[in-house]
Amino acid sequence: QVQLVESGGDLVQAGGSLRLSCAASGSTFSFNAMGWYRQAPGKQRELVATIAMGGDTRYADYVKGRFTISRGNAKNTVYLQMNSLKPEDTAVYYCHFRDYYYVDYWGQGTQVTVSS
Repeated sequence: QVQLVESGGDLVQAGGSLRLSCAASGSTFSFNAMGWYRQAPGKQRELVATIAMGGDTRYADYVKGRFTISRGNAKNTVYLQMNSLKPEDTAVYYCHFRDYYYVDYWGQGTQVTVSS
């Protein structure tokens, strides 16, 4: 089992920045990939960014050049640096962990609100 705790969500003005953090605990030795997804009201959950065990990263087109995903030194923490935020980035952001067996774990989410 893996537990995920997110932090860093807030209300910010358009053009501002936020940094989200996600700390994983439990069976983190089974790391395969971690990432961030988001869900806006009335919409499906969508990929934001992922980082694999080897460090390869993948971004959704709508955040490329603005968001950066990284892992902490302890390797069980993942960050999402969000710059040049737009109102359409408003959503609940969920941390995601996938293990060796492709079992997915989710955090409870952190709210990001971008005002225009």
